[in-house]
Amino acid sequence: MKRSTLRRAAMPAALVLTLVLTACGASNEDEPAADATGDATTEETTELSGSISGAGASSQAAAMEAWVAGFNTQFPDVTVSYDPIGSGGGREQFIAGGTLFGGTDSYFDEEELPLAQERCGGDLIEVPVYISPIAVAFNLKGVDELNLGPAEIAGIFAQEITTWNDPAIAKINPDADLPDTAITPVNRSDESGTTENFVEYLVATAPDVWTYEVSGVWPVKGGEAAQGTSGVVGAIEGGDGTIGYADASQVGELSVAKVGVGEEFVEYSPEAAAAVLEASTKVEGRGASSFAYDLARDTTESGTYPIVLVSYAMACPAYETQEEADLVKAFIGYIVSEEGQATAAESAGAAPIPDALRSEIEPVIEAISAG
Repeated sequence: MKRSTLRRAAMPAALVLTLVLTACGASNEDEPAADATGDATTEETTELSGSISGAGASSQAAAMEAWVAGFNTQFPDVTVSYDPIGSGGGREQFIAGGTLFGGTDSYFDEEELPLAQERCGGDLIEVPVYISPIAVAFNLKGVDELNLGPAEIAGIFAQEITTWNDPAIAKINPDADLPDTAITPVNRSDESGTTENFVEYLVATAPDVWTYEVSGVWPVKGGEAAQGTSGVVGAIEGGDGTIGYADASQVGELSVAKVGVGEEFVEYSPEAAAAVLEASTKVEGRGASSFAYDLARDTTESGTYPIVLVSYAMACPAYETQEEADLVKAFIGYIVSEEGQATAAESAGAAPIPDALRSEIEPVIEAISAG
C-alpha cells in the first residue's frame, strides 16, 4: 500500500485545539470500582495521576471525548488531551516523540513503520479501537434517497459524472426525480485516513473508473476541498448538488446514499461496517503487537457495508518512565475494554470490536512497561 511521503520535520510537543476533560472528587467507596479494562472489582481504583497527550484522526473526536470522560470517572486525577489534527499529522507527531499515543485511520505504511518502531525502541502497538462506516453524504434539493454503485461513486469523485441526472445515476434510481444540477464533489484538503480508506474502496471496487493510487492526500484537482471531517460536512451542508465522504457519526441530518454491494444497495450501519472487518485478514510481518488489517473492500456479502474506516490507537510497548507507561496502559486499556467500546458505540455510533479480537489485544496493552 502506497501513501504520500512522510514529512520528517519534528512536530512540537505542545498541542492545540485539544479535547481536555478532567474530573474531580473521589470515587464512591461503597461501590465496586472499575479497573482500566472496565471490569468491576472489589478493590479500590488504582491511584493514578498525571497527564498524557495524543493526536491524530479527527474521526475519533467524538469517541475520544467520551473515552476521556469515562476514563476520568475511574482515574479523576489524570488529564488526557487529544488533538484531532488528522491521521497524517497524528502519525508524524507520534514518530517525532511529541505525543505518547495517537489515533490513525490508516496503519503505518512501509516507509513510516520503521520510523515508528525506532521511536518506540523496537515494536509498535497498532490496535483497532474504532470501526465506523464512511458515509457518502449529499445535499440535493428535492432528493432525500439515493442509490450509488461503486462505478457511479468513482465517476462522481473522478469528476467524470458531472450532473445529477446523468444516465448512470438515473438507471439505478428509477423512482427519483433527479435534477440537472451540477455535482460538486467535496474532499478533504488535509492528509487524512478517511480519504485513504475511501480511496482504497474506489481502487478495489471500480479500478476501470478510478485510476489514481491509494493515498491519504486527495488526488483529483478541482471540486471543493475542506479541512477535517467537520469542514467536509459543513461544505456539503452549505451547497446544493454537493456530495462528499465523512465519518458517518458526524454527518448529522445530511442525506446519505445506499451503496451497491453485489446485487443490493446497502445502507450504512455499525453492524454492517463491523461485518467487513470479520471478513478481512490481518497484515503479516508487522510484529506481535500490530493488529493492522487489509480490509475486504470488494466484498459482495449481503448486509455488509464496504466503505469503512478502522481507526487504530498507536502506542509503544515501552516508555521512558513508569508514569508514562502506566498512564498509556490504563487509558488504551480502557478504550479497548468492553465498557470503552460500548461508550464509543453510544456516543459516536461506532461498532464495538469483536470479543475474540479484544482477547488478543488486551495482553498486548497489559504488557506496556517502562524501560
